[in-house]
Amino acid sequence: MKRLKLRNREIKKIGITDNKLSSEIIHLAQKNYFSHNKQEVLKELEDLIRNPEASKKHKIFGNLISQYFSMPLEKKQEKKLYHLVPEKRDYIIFGSSQIEAEAIKQMDMAMQLPITAKGALMADAHSGYGLPIGGVLATLNAIIPYGVGMDIGCRMCLSVYPLPPVFIDNNRAKIKKILIENTRFGKEEFARKTEHEVIERNEFRDITILKELKDKAWHQLGTSGSGNHFVDVGIFEIADHSATINLPSGQYLAILSHSGSRHMGAGIAKYYTQVAKEKCGLSKGAQNLAWLDLDSEEGIEYWMAMNLAGDYAAANHHIIHNNLSAALGEKPIFTAENHHNFAWKEKSDNGTEVIIHRKGATPAHAGILGVIPGSMVSPAFLVRGKGNVLSLNSAAHGAGRKMSRARAKVSFTQKSLTQTLKKAGVELLGGGLDEAPGAYKDIHKIMNYQKDLVEILAVFYPKIVRMCGN
Repeated sequence: MKRLKLRNREIKKIGITDNKLSSEIIHLAQKNYFSHNKQEVLKELEDLIRNPEASKKHKIFGNLISQYFSMPLEKKQEKKLYHLVPEKRDYIIFGSSQIEAEAIKQMDMAMQLPITAKGALMADAHSGYGLPIGGVLATLNAIIPYGVGMDIGCRMCLSVYPLPPVFIDNNRAKIKKILIENTRFGKEEFARKTEHEVIERNEFRDITILKELKDKAWHQLGTSGSGNHFVDVGIFEIADHSATINLPSGQYLAILSHSGSRHMGAGIAKYYTQVAKEKCGLSKGAQNLAWLDLDSEEGIEYWMAMNLAGDYAAANHHIIHNNLSAALGEKPIFTAENHHNFAWKEKSDNGTEVIIHRKGATPAHAGILGVIPGSMVSPAFLVRGKGNVLSLNSAAHGAGRKMSRARAKVSFTQKSLTQTLKKAGVELLGGGLDEAPGAYKDIHKIMNYQKDLVEILAVFYPKIVRMCGN
């Protein structure tokens, strides 16, 4: 039996033109009437619109329909139409020879939005939904859900321990067991929910979409996503003593993780992108760049939900690292972490407040630390930002893909992947051909393109890599 699938335009035809309310009704209908006939559901909604008294008593839609009747007239108006500005604003592309034409085309379009103030494209960029991965965009009082991305708050987290690298080879079986027991990827979850203050946040109570995402978020707390997400044990090397790191030169055992906000972040992104599309009329090619005004109810809600998702992503990493530290019986002597799918309120170089979207880009303000990873066999770099205004105080977030996952699966074999891992001295737990190192650009070239954006302080070499299985 087909699942119920409604569209905002169908809800508008029966009289509900408010975009946010329409999206909420669709969400409730698809949750509670998932196998019902679409026309029957629409008829029921239409009858409720025509009978205010009956709608008050309806168990599922009563509250939402009552909200509609109490709305002022201006809240019921159709979407506002916008046009791209005809001229393309200039922006800097770092490492342009590394970047596919489609990613540049997407960035060009983003620079034509009427809300755009400034932009830049990082050296690891490739195409995505709306804003390309590696795109940095400054907007005026507006937030683009697909400018932040699906995995809101996707981030890096590094813990360094007072253990020598030889500990890895001497305890390889123990480390693998610790990784397997204390990490979960993709659809796998822990048997018990993890207690954490982030799950008790008021946003889960106050924002409709978050109420429905909370239970799944709680089940996934302390876990990692699929794809390129990982938890690595490896060697952290400081060539020269840095006062910033405050550790002697040398090599240390370290854990590096990459993950985000899981199902919750994706749910927020999809929901508010749909709201933005219904509220903000753009030409067909630009619809994934639809935005929400930050002084609108929907924009304020998204901003709150985005920040919650970012804190949730951070909690995932902290739980992972705390559990691994406890299993190792060690406490970290140095940590570093950063988002790379997020939006921040910042001041532009002329003092104007702007919203900086960093979709697959690392914050690189002067003196700020960040971690930029490569592939499963190439190093990651602990960096310090130089505060370059040309990049909007940003840098690359990794090596960047040079081919799609589908292409990677047919371009590499398990034998070739095994040979690559053996040559690099890396042991892989999980992982698939879609994440084969050859699917990524050369991280050393990427770092070379951004010498003016970040300073390398230390290097992490992966040795045991834990990822989602096929």
